[in-house]
Amino acid sequence: MSTTEPLAAALADGPVVLDGGMSNQLAAAGHDLSDALWSARLLADGPEAITAAHLAYFEAGADVAITASYQATFEGFARRGIGRKRAAELLALSVECARTAAGRAEDARRPRWVAASVGPYGAMLADGSEYRGRYGLTVAELERFHRPRLEALTSAAPDVLALETIPDTDEAEALLRAVRGLGVPAWLSYSAVGGRTRAGQPLEDAFALAARADEVIAVGVNCCTPEDADHAVAVAARVTGKPVVVYPNSGEQWDARARAWTGEPTFSASRVTGWRDAGARLIGGCCRVGPQAIASVARTLRGS
Repeated sequence: MSTTEPLAAALADGPVVLDGGMSNQLAAAGHDLSDALWSARLLADGPEAITAAHLAYFEAGADVAITASYQATFEGFARRGIGRKRAAELLALSVECARTAAGRAEDARRPRWVAASVGPYGAMLADGSEYRGRYGLTVAELERFHRPRLEALTSAAPDVLALETIPDTDEAEALLRAVRGLGVPAWLSYSAVGGRTRAGQPLEDAFALAARADEVIAVGVNCCTPEDADHAVAVAARVTGKPVVVYPNSGEQWDARARAWTGEPTFSASRVTGWRDAGARLIGGCCRVGPQAIASVARTLRGS
């Protein structure tokens, strides 16, 4: 783990800026992300591109880089003929890419953290099911799926585990079990719509699962619309008493069949102060939120 102040301690001092979408930054640089591994493909084929994407966000003002491991799993790599040993190396490499970018960023004295992304089971399926949940698996089965990947990521010493875009409470429960004893803090972030998880459970119930989890240093939402984030931040703060993490997408809608975004963006830095005042301490963006938007978030939170 880095020698930077623990992220949990930093959250007690005020808001921390997360980065934006990895995929849109890679796509803007000309990389093809149509593969089922999505951005994780570049861990094997072009890790320097991932480092460059992290660096763009650090230079825009982000304090935290979320690794390119969202869709990186042993099962997904196996479909590409990549064995478990090499897959574990690629998972660790995702953390190393972010750490390298932090070292290259201007003002090396500024504290920066690396969050190892742990996407939902549905992300491995690459069929849009992470936006639905309810995979037909038990909590125990989901825990067995997640634990080896968590162990591989933990071995690379990230500052925090980002349990993100979680669509339902069964998977959240499985992940909360799986992180016990790993020795690395985590945040838990649901994908939500209309005050409920993607699977339809009330956010109050979903957030409550993490209220007593000592490993969890922040709870909230990501990859939802900014409008849904407005409501979720206040609920997470009220239910858990923990710092809130919020990083919505641009407000556009993902069409899983067409594999394209539709609609108009609604993400803006003007929402940031409302999230902060409602209890958010980790604030950034997800899909389609780029370095320019993160720079605006940073300026808003830092008052300059």
